[in-house]
Amino acid sequence: MTDLDLEKLARRAAPAADASVRAAALAVAMQAFDNAEKNADAPQGSTRDGRQNSIFNRIWSPIMNRKLLAGSALATLLVVPVAGLVTYEMVRNGTVPLTTETEIAAKPVEGELRARVDKKTSLGVDAGEIHKLLNKEQAVGGGAKRSTPNADAKAIAAEPAPIAESRDEEMAAAMPESLAVGGAANTPALSRAVTQSSAVADSIAMPMPEEDRERFASADPNPVKSVATDPVSTFSADVDTASYSYMRGALLGGSLPEPDSVRVEELVNYFPYDWKGPETAEKPFNATVTVMPTPWNKDTELLHIGIKGFETVATEQPSANLVFLIDVSGSMDEADKLPLLKSAFRLLVGKLKETDTVSIVTYAGDAGVVLEPTAAKDRQKILDAIDNLEPGGSTAGAEGIEAAYKLAQKAFKKDGVNRVMLATDGDFNVGPASDEDLKRIIEERRKSGIFLSVLGFGRGNYNDGMMQALAQNGNGTAAYIDTLAEAQKTLVEEAGSSLFPIAKDVKFQIEFNPERIAEYRLIGYETRILNREDFNDDKVDAGDIGSGHRVTAIYEVTPKGSPAVLNDPLRYGKGDAAATPAASGGELAFLKMRWKKPDSDKSELVTMPVTDANAIADVNAASTDIRFSVAVAAFGQKLKGVSALQDYAYGSILGLSEAARGNDPFGYRAEFVKLVQLAGGLSGEK
Repeated sequence: MTDLDLEKLARRAAPAADASVRAAALAVAMQAFDNAEKNADAPQGSTRDGRQNSIFNRIWSPIMNRKLLAGSALATLLVVPVAGLVTYEMVRNGTVPLTTETEIAAKPVEGELRARVDKKTSLGVDAGEIHKLLNKEQAVGGGAKRSTPNADAKAIAAEPAPIAESRDEEMAAAMPESLAVGGAANTPALSRAVTQSSAVADSIAMPMPEEDRERFASADPNPVKSVATDPVSTFSADVDTASYSYMRGALLGGSLPEPDSVRVEELVNYFPYDWKGPETAEKPFNATVTVMPTPWNKDTELLHIGIKGFETVATEQPSANLVFLIDVSGSMDEADKLPLLKSAFRLLVGKLKETDTVSIVTYAGDAGVVLEPTAAKDRQKILDAIDNLEPGGSTAGAEGIEAAYKLAQKAFKKDGVNRVMLATDGDFNVGPASDEDLKRIIEERRKSGIFLSVLGFGRGNYNDGMMQALAQNGNGTAAYIDTLAEAQKTLVEEAGSSLFPIAKDVKFQIEFNPERIAEYRLIGYETRILNREDFNDDKVDAGDIGSGHRVTAIYEVTPKGSPAVLNDPLRYGKGDAAATPAASGGELAFLKMRWKKPDSDKSELVTMPVTDANAIADVNAASTDIRFSVAVAAFGQKLKGVSALQDYAYGSILGLSEAARGNDPFGYRAEFVKLVQLAGGLSGEK
């Protein structure tokens, strides 16, 4: 066929629709509608003439049953866009001109038929039936053999719904003559119409809810322990803040966080407190101890320990060798994952000194080096490498970790800081994927003097348990980045503490005086509990503290003779005799701190007694920092479901935190107050 022939065909007008055929189609449609109405009262669950459902239920029910969206409702939704778009393309291209005569002839019957279609579809009548009617009416109007209403009904019952062909030739061949005017010349228009209708269908077909794959390290709240039988408490330092950011995201998203996701110590340690720090780096941190009444229990007391690490001057900080290990797997293709990650690392690059070094390793189906070790002064090269990252593939996380450590070793700075910064949603699904396997890999690599930090992003695949295992065993920290503001806080404002360690394997041990204290309970640190003998074992790994880091630990203690004592006294004996007598009854407990310098394998020890001189009689006599940290501890316990806070309302926590906001230059405490209000509302408390 020549171009001239095609032009002649394009000028042909479509024949007018046959009114009798339209009437036949309408009759069949109305008959189906009447049958549906007759069966409208059929009981739910009937196997025949079942209860009719709305189009919404027909779409939504398969989704809720985790099945592919298919059936009559979707057929209707596909037919209407396809018919409309095809008609539009024909008219726009001039191949099927609309005349006043054909418009007038079509409107009455078609309008009524469309109204019936809408009503029938809302009652759940098979849309494939209507689809066939419309196609058959079009075919007859184009000169095909006419049929009777009964024949139409039988044909509809016997034939499957038409399926749009994917290939242009098959589409053109399958089209009725009334729509195929112009032949192959209309194929591009038809292809565009089908493509556009597919996009419409995709927007209509709601995706199945993804399975929640988020994992958290499960740990029950610490129990109340009797001093008579268990007088010593030992735990590792924890300066991570991931739990706070995750909790905030959950509340702002309109739900209370999962109890297992709440680590009270990470909520408390999220905030900067003005604890008194050490004067020199020889003693890397100092402890401030306060004993005060418990706000939620008048018969117990809180033993509050605030520790601050030595803060190095930025100009005196050693050079850093950083390897960005970035997850670019398919699961990172969401706004709060890779795009946010790229923005966060751009902020960090702007903070680095010119003598620092940056490398980039990515991992998806396999690991690859994106940027060899590059001086931070060449910022644009680093930023370009970050900007060019694209998601795709599965997640070979273990392979990426191996590649990152090799690159860090390649650019190792003997007198500097060497750190791998892993950024991921935690979806490790290729290679060694268990927490224990990854833990062993990290334990082997940390001996080389290379630290590991873990930055979590996004929801849905977030593997908090794995991230905690990696950070704890890699001599590093874990943070959760849910906003760019959080990236600014973690990577810019707190860059010194995030990047530059001043002590590693930091452990705490406190022994309570059984003459003064009957029971105690450590608030938080459930995943950081150590055995008593681990305190003096330098082979046992523990948490690390960076420049200017603050660590806060709180015990709820029950004085001897208090009505709040839960454990009955022992009938036989008092246990081992004390190695040294307590000082004249004025000593409540004895605190020990042990740590190693970043480049040493031998620990050092600092001790201090806790006496009546550390006690205050009224909560309001405590500093704003102490009171605010106690409010945060109460909030974390409330979210975690600790029974001791069952009768302490969110409103009481709100009052305590509002009164202790104090100096709040970055607005962190004001934000916390709002989160307490949200939690109170979501919990249903009045």
